[in-house]
Amino acid sequence: MTTVMPQSELMRKAVTWVSEQKAAGEPLAKVLGEAGMRFNLSPKEQEFLRDFFRNSENA
Repeated sequence: MTTVMPQSELMRKAVTWVSEQKAAGEPLAKVLGEAGMRFNLSPKEQEFLRDFFRNSENA
């Protein structure tokens, strides 16, 4: 049986997962695409993740 998780919790898990994958040296574009599928993110949430990690690289 699958547990229903609030969308905000999925976003937190996605940010953590993307951070871990980036630290392991995976390309950002590949990681973001996989995160969208793995965490069932909406296009708007995927856009937020992309902007968040690109802005953090430029800081």
